[in-house]
Amino acid sequence: MALSVQAVRGMNDLLPADTARWQQAEQVLRDTVASFGYSEVRMPLLEKTNLFSRAIGEVTDVVEKEMYTFEDRSGESLSLRPEGTAGCVRACLEHNLIYNQEQRLWYMGPMFRHERPQKGRYRQFHQLGVEVFGLNGPDIDAEIILLSKTLWDKFGISDNLKLQLNTLGTSEERLAYRQNLVSYLEQHFDDLDEDSKRRTHTNPLRVLDSKDPKTGEILVNAPQLMDFLGAESRAHFDNLRQILESCGVAYEINPRLVRGLDYYNLTVFEWVTDALGAQGTVCGGGRYDGLVAELGGSPTPAVGFGLGLERLILLLTTLEKLHERNAVDIYVVGAGDNAAVEQAKLSLRLRSDLPHARIMNHCGGGNFKKQFRRADKLQAKAAVILGESELATGTLTVKDLHAGDGTQQTLPYAEAVALLKSLL
Repeated sequence: MALSVQAVRGMNDLLPADTARWQQAEQVLRDTVASFGYSEVRMPLLEKTNLFSRAIGEVTDVVEKEMYTFEDRSGESLSLRPEGTAGCVRACLEHNLIYNQEQRLWYMGPMFRHERPQKGRYRQFHQLGVEVFGLNGPDIDAEIILLSKTLWDKFGISDNLKLQLNTLGTSEERLAYRQNLVSYLEQHFDDLDEDSKRRTHTNPLRVLDSKDPKTGEILVNAPQLMDFLGAESRAHFDNLRQILESCGVAYEINPRLVRGLDYYNLTVFEWVTDALGAQGTVCGGGRYDGLVAELGGSPTPAVGFGLGLERLILLLTTLEKLHERNAVDIYVVGAGDNAAVEQAKLSLRLRSDLPHARIMNHCGGGNFKKQFRRADKLQAKAAVILGESELATGTLTVKDLHAGDGTQQTLPYAEAVALLKSLL
């Protein structure tokens, strides 16, 4: 019986039609973070498990239920990275990048979580991460939010995203609030959903993020974290809002926005959309000033965000913001006894003189009709014909395949290249 081989559930192939869209989006992301002066860092997909349990929190859903964890041959517990921040901090500490200095970094790549696959959310997913170390003011919080807003502007989707903003204060302020929140939740414990019951005594702030309608009604009268903030935390939040408002960035304060990981403090934010049906988060982040010290470094202020590429590309595709891109710009066809040799030489020369063009050389022989059918199937913009007469005269024939009128010109090489440039 033939072996049936399929991809692991929630881990999807990206076929050529998909990768064309991904490449467009990724180029905008790379160009934008570079324009803000951020530098790329690349970390391994696999890290020691205790990195994530220490950074993310032992009682978060990610660590408790969602990580891909195994023991290697030496008995060490390793995990596929479920997010990028912890690994980025580890890399900075290991290579001494953030001691008494600031760093503005970005990375892009796959992450892994064993959760229920759904539209725009998979077990292998991809993120753009932006992380800043060594700066503690609200101005850098504003900068990374403005960076994300610049992305939406470049993609043309700013009207489809809303910024939600909150502050979690300091760890001391959060502890005082937590005690009051737990007391309140205990008074309504029997009416909470099962996840919220479990979280009440392990990670009560996550109860605020519950999507259960009945729990939502209970939370309407719950204590507000904002009431427990001191003067410095309030000033940080007020200054952040002032910068955003002066730059024309609209936002709404969401007091129930807490983010899913334990390491956040002060500023937290999410960009959400309802263009995909139920409201979903495309990008989120905030400040995590205690994480570097938690992982063994000197106390270092830090702030960052993660942007889900699957959700972003689904949004861009839904809003028709990604144009279809043909696979080939120029298709080289030929005929004659020495066609294969001369076409190969010509294709190399054209790629050198037209470095930004996608040039495909026809292989496998066949008459001109067959070769042009292949060029049309690939939606090539132009064909370069190298037949016996062109070989004899040292010329090339260029045919505009999008003109629709069969127009073609036979020209010396330099003039043919100039014509191809104009057609592209």
